[in-house]
Amino acid sequence: MKKINYLLIFLFWSTNIFSQDFSVIQFDAEPENLGTQVNSEFSETSPKISPDGKTLFITRYPENNNGKNNIWYSNLKADGSWTYAKNIGTPLNVQGSSTSVQSISPDGNTILLSNLYRYFDGSITGGGCSVSWRQRGGWAFPKAQVIEKFENQNQYVNYYLSNSGRFLLMAIEKKKGFGEKDLWVSFKEKENEWSKPLNLGNVVNTKGGEFGPFLAADDKTLYYVSDGLKGYGDADVWMTKRLDDTWTNWSTPVNMGNKINTPEFDAYFSIDAAGEYAYFSSSNNSLGKSDIFRIKMPTAAKPEPVVLVYGKVFDKKTGEPIKANINYELLPSGEEMGTAVTSPEDNVYKIVLPFGKNYGFMANADKYYSITENLDLSNLKEYQEIERNLYLAPIEKEQTIRLNNIFFELGKATLKEESYPELKRLIKLLNDNLGISIELSGHTDNIGSDDDNLTLSQNRADAVVSYLTENGIKSNRLTAKGYGETMPVATNDTEEGRQLNRRVSFTVKNM
Repeated sequence: MKKINYLLIFLFWSTNIFSQDFSVIQFDAEPENLGTQVNSEFSETSPKISPDGKTLFITRYPENNNGKNNIWYSNLKADGSWTYAKNIGTPLNVQGSSTSVQSISPDGNTILLSNLYRYFDGSITGGGCSVSWRQRGGWAFPKAQVIEKFENQNQYVNYYLSNSGRFLLMAIEKKKGFGEKDLWVSFKEKENEWSKPLNLGNVVNTKGGEFGPFLAADDKTLYYVSDGLKGYGDADVWMTKRLDDTWTNWSTPVNMGNKINTPEFDAYFSIDAAGEYAYFSSSNNSLGKSDIFRIKMPTAAKPEPVVLVYGKVFDKKTGEPIKANINYELLPSGEEMGTAVTSPEDNVYKIVLPFGKNYGFMANADKYYSITENLDLSNLKEYQEIERNLYLAPIEKEQTIRLNNIFFELGKATLKEESYPELKRLIKLLNDNLGISIELSGHTDNIGSDDDNLTLSQNRADAVVSYLTENGIKSNRLTAKGYGETMPVATNDTEEGRQLNRRVSFTVKNM
């Protein structure tokens, strides 16, 4: 009888292959079992890889925990192998209770967890999801996420928090859905609070069940599992792309192919920010009940390119590292696109920026002014990792602070719209500190005549003062001084050096 069942499964699977009427991603590589360092005789499922590809969180169902699952993690070593998986411990794991990691932020310091944690006794209950933040020596007690009009009539649920931290995806069953579990999205309204869920629509959702959502770092490419679409097995992994900001307009789902989808249980797809490897759970050719596999991604399966920006935050005056929050925004609008925090161990930050936009980003800490950075990714063609240290300047007398994200028309003193978010931050500093007066200084490189450069630098400093006074700052608190090419901060022999020399700064004169 067992041989007959296997034969029937093979015939069903092969029939699907040769009569398929759905688009399929073709993989050249073969799935790789991550071996005994990650997998065991028990069931490993729900892999979540950190965006930098260096930490893998998994869910393990050991028999010594009353049949309930625990969170485990493994780190990628320099030689490409994985460390032996370790139990993440309390307060995230609770003896006899079921929970799992749903997603990890790009900085690795924030994780989304299934279920809610009761503060009074540390126990776990359903009905939502929670967030925990890395702290020295472990993880903080998880904080409940409040989702407006949350409802789930299914025994199971999945969540996913986007890399930007602005979008919360969930697989839940509601009365007004298309079938069993549908995929929905909530939008961040304030810290730990989310909007009423919006259904992703009938291109993604079917009369069957959809679950295991994973939104790639580009905030557009969605991988998920469906048993309502015709595929290779009972439930397959599919890919679709968000076509606009309505979150209900999606491309036709594409099947991830028979290297991932088999007649066995295959689910919980996860990729790193580079899109190099996909991690998934399968019971096909597993060491235990189900194992974690990875497979190299073909170009057709990859999301749009992103940049992973990392570095440390320093006090500009002392050079000492600082614990800080990181914000990144779109230019010229100034719309906030995401946040991060520095690691409590080494003060390193990591953010992921999707291609096609111009970004400003900065560190923030009390009693400091942010020295902003800028990356224009309009022409990004492939994944990159860029190291960019951030600096915070103490607000004190005679402190000079560079305004990096001030932009002018070429060879002119006309402010570009991309400058406005930076200037609004300077206005806020002046409004919050009414006793401060500042000097705005303009500087150029050494291309052109001395007189022309002096005039241009003075005009640019004047343009910034004009903007500030037009927006409510009293003129007696502001002076403008052009220094031309006389105060370089870098060599003028390279374009990179000349770019550093073309700048506007302000110096605190009185407090």
